[in-house]
Amino acid sequence: MSEVRQALAALRLVDHHCHGVVTDDLDRDGFESLLTEGDRWPGVSAFDTPVGVSVRRHCAPLLGLDRHAPPEEYLARRAELGAPEVNRRFLEAAGTDTYCLDTGLGPTDLAAERVYEVVRLESVEEELAAGGVEPDAYAEAFRAAALQAVRRPGVVAVKSVAAYRTGFDLDPRRPSAAEVERAARERLAAGGRLRDPVLVRHLLWTAVDLGLPLQLHTGFGDNDIRLHRVDPARLTDWLHATAGTIPVLLLHCWPYQRQAGYLASVFEQVYLDVGLTLHHVGPVRARAVLEEALEITPFRKLLYSSDAYGLAEFYRLGALAFRRGLGELLQDRVAADEMSAHDAVRLAEWAGAHNARRVYHLPGAS
Repeated sequence: MSEVRQALAALRLVDHHCHGVVTDDLDRDGFESLLTEGDRWPGVSAFDTPVGVSVRRHCAPLLGLDRHAPPEEYLARRAELGAPEVNRRFLEAAGTDTYCLDTGLGPTDLAAERVYEVVRLESVEEELAAGGVEPDAYAEAFRAAALQAVRRPGVVAVKSVAAYRTGFDLDPRRPSAAEVERAARERLAAGGRLRDPVLVRHLLWTAVDLGLPLQLHTGFGDNDIRLHRVDPARLTDWLHATAGTIPVLLLHCWPYQRQAGYLASVFEQVYLDVGLTLHHVGPVRARAVLEEALEITPFRKLLYSSDAYGLAEFYRLGALAFRRGLGELLQDRVAADEMSAHDAVRLAEWAGAHNARRVYHLPGAS
């Protein structure tokens, strides 16, 4: 094994964006519903996807099965072991030291020692709106609620899913108090999810005021998203307006990893990952995605995330794809004498752990 691959294999990762795992046993429908970002199609199995094939190839042996075990055998063995043991095996196999957990969606259970919280600001806003607030008090009430949320022990960042709610075709300016009050009046009368562009802008600027790193979903996601509206390059004017304030971490990015790399190269505050993408493309294509992300991205700007949700298998697959893809591309650069082995190991350790520790001010930051 090469020096770079050895370093990555030994590295305890920092997963800077993830979700909890399901702690109940899953039947086939429940398992397959979590294998895909989309809706299930009658008569079509989610196992017959790149991620479904990767689960059977790379996760089956950890359950004591042969590689490529049929879905029926895989699910039967999973049920036999039980969810707690299954989750333990896959989390252990990921080789992850620290997790930054988005608590705003789905399960929040994660049986790990070092877990920090990422506050989803839309969840804070929607709880506030559901509880009742006057339009003229909305701005200050949201600010107070957000401050209270980020003061919880272990909070290291905030997140926005503006990509889902409006996309990034937003006026980059901070909205005025009058604009916020008018929009709040309509939003509070309508109820439901936050989708008003003025209030989404207000949320993003509130994140700036909070002073913590801001994670932004970009690119690939479930079918609520309009992919053509979530190219991170559409954030350029807002990034100019917020320069010198907080770190902005672009999550997932595919198929816009090149645009994200450009932003990271020209804006001091921008960082990126290709999480979620990695376990969906699998180890066989992870290198290609990482190579595009790293074409011009500064080496202190790439972070690792799994964006695992629901299935502990995704922690295993994300970590495996990241280690293998990054290891292969860096080792080839060393072999071509485009990079020293020392620099390649340093870069790998930065991306896998140290960059996240620095951005989020985690223990062991360097």
